[in-house]
Amino acid sequence: MYSSERLKGLDVFVTVADLGSFTAAGERLNLTGSAIGKSVARLEERLGVRLFQRTTRRLTLTEAGASFYRTCTGVLAELEQAELGLTAQDGEPHGRVRIDLPAAYGRLHVLPLILDLLHRYPLLQPDLSLSDRFVDPVHEGIDILVRIGGSDAWPASLGHRYLGTQRQVFCAAPAYLARHGRPRHPAELVDHHCIGFRQADSLVSPWHLKGAQPGEVERWVFQPRLVVGDGEGEVLATLAGHGIAQLPTWLIAEHLASGALVDVLPDFAVDGLPINLVWPRARETLPKVRLLLDHLATRLIATVAPAISR
Repeated sequence: MYSSERLKGLDVFVTVADLGSFTAAGERLNLTGSAIGKSVARLEERLGVRLFQRTTRRLTLTEAGASFYRTCTGVLAELEQAELGLTAQDGEPHGRVRIDLPAAYGRLHVLPLILDLLHRYPLLQPDLSLSDRFVDPVHEGIDILVRIGGSDAWPASLGHRYLGTQRQVFCAAPAYLARHGRPRHPAELVDHHCIGFRQADSLVSPWHLKGAQPGEVERWVFQPRLVVGDGEGEVLATLAGHGIAQLPTWLIAEHLASGALVDVLPDFAVDGLPINLVWPRARETLPKVRLLLDHLATRLIATVAPAISR
């Protein structure tokens, strides 16, 4: 027989499992760490199994806890969708979806796709953030994120879809090349004005060049004349003729096609960081999340493929 007791504490348990801490779960749910701990203890007592291995530094799921977690996330996702379905029109996916995007890539390639989708699904409520900082989707409650770079081994709690690898090319404005000449070899870059990118740690990103051997990539630390901490700002400086920059093709494809920027040293261009679509597996069955994942995966590969390597 169904009992409402079976639902008690499931949301607390899942939040603790996601965040790995009673304290962090308490902050998420606006409860004290003590209340969180008691809720988990009552659940373990009722089930007759230990759900967590407790250490002084972190909580980890036991084998039984991991199995119960998979069941609970599915149940809670179905409950959420059932509640949303009560107000949905014709079963249309709707509701709030938190999405985090890389700043420049997100503005140029992802945001237009999401805005286009809203014309067809006006009940969707995307909550967008654009930044280049590290984001933990589980801890921060993010449903979908796009990342340039990232782990080679994604944790089991996250699903991911490889979209491609950004191509890094050296480029300059025709006006700059008319004044300073066009380099024929990387060794000549020391005689040119170079535009660098400042990372979040205040270091200037080194340039990477194709090496002499197949698959070899050389790292070159250079002295820039101008440093910009934003990709789109770096493009503006390059378009204005202030020097040579190394930029991803997804950022400058339009300018290369129009001739506003010229690809210099093409034989030394390299593949850079991978681009991935990432999401918490616990959220992937929600129709609103699945709709956006399918839409973005298909459109990003089709739209950006000419400007990235796959």
